[in-house]
Order: sequence, then structure tokens, then C-alpha cells
Amino acid sequence: MDAQSPIPNVPGVADASPGQITGFGGDHPTTAGAAARSGYWLPPARYAGRPRLHPWEIPMLIAVISVTLLAYLAIVWLVVLGTFSDYFLFLLALPLVLLLIRGLTYAQPRVNGVQMTPTQFAEGHRMVVEAAARYGMEYVPDAYVVLGNGMINAFASGHGFRRFVVVYSDLFEVGGRARDPQALEFIIGHEVGHIAAGHTSYWRQLATSVGMNIPIVGSALSRAQEYTADNYGYYTRPAGAPGVIGVLSAGKYMLSAVDFDQFADRATHEHGFFTWASNALSTHPVLTWRAAALRDRTRPGAMLLRPRRIVRGVGSGNVAAVPPPPHPAAVAGGSLPNGLQMPPRL
Repeated sequence: MDAQSPIPNVPGVADASPGQITGFGGDHPTTAGAAARSGYWLPPARYAGRPRLHPWEIPMLIAVISVTLLAYLAIVWLVVLGTFSDYFLFLLALPLVLLLIRGLTYAQPRVNGVQMTPTQFAEGHRMVVEAAARYGMEYVPDAYVVLGNGMINAFASGHGFRRFVVVYSDLFEVGGRARDPQALEFIIGHEVGHIAAGHTSYWRQLATSVGMNIPIVGSALSRAQEYTADNYGYYTRPAGAPGVIGVLSAGKYMLSAVDFDQFADRATHEHGFFTWASNALSTHPVLTWRAAALRDRTRPGAMLLRPRRIVRGVGSGNVAAVPPPPHPAAVAGGSLPNGLQMPPRL
């Protein structure tokens, strides 16, 4: 469909006023607003096109590497002065320890898992191949399925010159055609994206090994990397984003019961110190903030300050601001039986 094709109305969203719709990350609000008013498709938003690194990733990477380097220099100096401890010796041996951990992590799925091939988990294998080609990689990562025992998880790693993706078997229940195969494709794109973005490099992991354990600083780098990988997953299968939020929040059987917009709206409703701390200390963005970032592709995911706008998607990752609806749990006064009332929200 070309740029002159009319766009359908978005249910529940009024026609936009000038400048109300944000496109290209806000770079051309007039153009975007005019396109919306005339009823034409908008060009992809800033984070709806080719995958971008989250803007916090490189600065936080530099900070974490600097902390790690300073820690190593301090330890070496203390050892030279004759101060020894088991912890110091462990850190000095960390290059070898990390090599062993990566080797064992690669060996486990090779000897216990099922390798995705054109004849085994063929749909997953196709998704890995297509993601690698879409991201311009020179090789297809190995991919394995391991027994999930009810756990929903997937990860990417590497050893030597090899890179690989491991998907827990329960995710293929999410990816079954009776449920949401687009969510599985998003997840696989997310994990291959970690490889394409360089997150699985041995030298990167070694250089960040100490700094990643520092509260807030290390977790901020980890969250930025997760947002970057989400950019890859979105580029692979935008329509899989609601299903991913559904399965991560409600599980592999109840994912379709989650209202994506209502879930993302709560990123603006839920606030307070402890909600802030829950995100700041987490290695992954909290799910409501992550959902808000996947819905609004005009800007990067929120890192430390919660999203403030309530928006609805209008296509190609662009959004329109809407009047803030009441909190999803709000009910009209007097509607609860026996005089019950909802407690005040923090």
C-alpha cells in the first residue's frame, strides 16, 4: 500500500488535530499531523523502522566498563601490596571462569536439547533464519529447544565464534497456530537481536562483569539492552507485541485475555517510590513500561521516569494522544455491593 492510500479509522480514537500525531520521533509533527488529517498512511515512526540501539545503551556501557576497569586496577594494586582474599583471586580468574561458564551454557542445549532444523521445529528454524537475514547477519545462529517444565523463557548467548538461541519448549505452545504464533516470532526476533546488537560477545561480557553487579547502574545497562532487543523483535513482527506482553504477564494459556492498551495505560497510572525502585533495580523493564514502549514507537523506552502520555496507535508505530481514561480498576461510586469501596490508590 502506497503513501496515498487512505487509512482506516482507529476504533475509539477521534480524528487527530494538527500536530496531535507524532511521527519520526517528533521530528516532523506538522507533516505527520497533515497526513493524519488527510487520511493517509504515515511513514514509519523513529523506532518502527530498522532496529536502533536504545539511546542509553552506549553511555551506560561506557560507564559499566569504566567501573569494571577501575575495579580490576584496584584489585591488582591491592594484590601487589600484599593484600589477598578469595574474592580478589576469583575476580582475577574471571576471564577463565567466564569462558568455562559460556562453554557449559553452550554444551547443555547441545547434549540435552532439540536443535531447530528444517525438519525439527521447522517453524522456529524458519523464524531464526529470517530474523538473521533481516538483520543483515553473516550467519544463522544455532537454535535449540529445551524442556521448559512450565517456565516461559528464552535467551541468547555465545561461545567462541558460535552464537546460539535457546527457547524453552513451553513457548512453542504460545507459538502454536491455535494461539499466537506472531508472539513467538517476536520473541525469537528479540533473542536473535541480542546477538545482532553484540550483547553476547565474550569481551563485552567480560568488560562489564563487575559493573553489571552494581545496583541501578548495571541494571540500567541491562534494561537498555532489553529495549534494544525489543526494537529488533518489533522490526521482525510488530503484531507480536501484544501477545508477548500477554504471555509475560498472564502466561501461555491466558495471553489473549490481556488488553494490551489497558495494560500499557497503567504505566502512567502506577506511580510512587516503590514502583520506581522496582523498575530501577530490575534487569528487564517492568512490563507496563515495556508495553508502553512497544505501543509508542516514536520514542525509546522509559528508563527511570515513567511514561506520562496516554496514547493509541494510528499505524506504522505512530501514535495519537488521547484524554487520560480513568484507572482500569476504577468503578463508579455506589456500584459495589454492601457499601464496599475501593481503597485510595498510591
